[in-house]
Amino acid sequence: MTRHTHAPQLRLEAAQRGLSVAILITAIVMVVEVVGGVLSNSLALLSDAGHMFTHLIALGLALLAIRVARRPATRTKTYGYYRAEILAALANGIILVFLALYIFYEAYLRYLQPPEVRGPIMFGVAIVGLGANLAVFLALRRTRSESINIRGALLHVLSDTLSSVGVIIAGVIIMFASVYVVDPLVGFLIGAMILIWAIGLIREAGGVLLEAVPKHIDVREITREVKKVKGVRDLHDLHVWTITSKMYAMSGHLLIEDQMVSKAAEILNEVNDLLRLKFGITHTTLQLECEKCEGPFVCRLGPGE
Repeated sequence: MTRHTHAPQLRLEAAQRGLSVAILITAIVMVVEVVGGVLSNSLALLSDAGHMFTHLIALGLALLAIRVARRPATRTKTYGYYRAEILAALANGIILVFLALYIFYEAYLRYLQPPEVRGPIMFGVAIVGLGANLAVFLALRRTRSESINIRGALLHVLSDTLSSVGVIIAGVIIMFASVYVVDPLVGFLIGAMILIWAIGLIREAGGVLLEAVPKHIDVREITREVKKVKGVRDLHDLHVWTITSKMYAMSGHLLIEDQMVSKAAEILNEVNDLLRLKFGITHTTLQLECEKCEGPFVCRLGPGE
């Protein structure tokens, strides 16, 4: 028997609105930072602008994924297009890795020969970038825990927010101490942060695509709790995976007592309620088994045969 619920459309609609605002703000600030980076000759500021460009791509991918995910299921895609969000998160992680490697390269070249940087321009533009990043963060924060896709986009924004802080610090040091080597050092730190977050995002998205058990779920605990339900003898051939953010699925074989077959529907409802309330699993497929029974249920000679 199968039981499932659909992903909440309100979450996708709210995320879509937040992403639209974020894309507009990011595009404007990216242009400002490119101009400011060229005028001030700052790698930290230019790397921040490049990071902004990847944000624009990332936010666009996230918005596209949400629009695709809202499409209904078809005969060939019975789960619908929910995994589009996971693919977008994976793409964002890969983009972040390449961005980090490029920043490392540029930072190394500038560390060898630190160029003169115009601190006041660098500082002023970084202040504008920080304000814009905070505005984008506020636009996305309501849905940050609901979707790996949005978290991927938010990682871009969060890393750029910290990057802006780093550029501001570098601008102050350059203005008052004329220590130009701090510019590539800040660029290197920005790249390191981006790389760390990118690897985490790729691992999380990859786990979903490989249908790994969600991190917060222990299959052994599921088995223990389900076996506590009256009439249940065992749960085996258990599989738990993620369809998309906050949408978990499970399949398994449920062995019930022979004398309880007439109450199979009641047992199944109790098990499904347990899975939904305690583990957040809303899409379940359970095959009922018993040692001896008659009726529409699949039966076996014994739990191990």
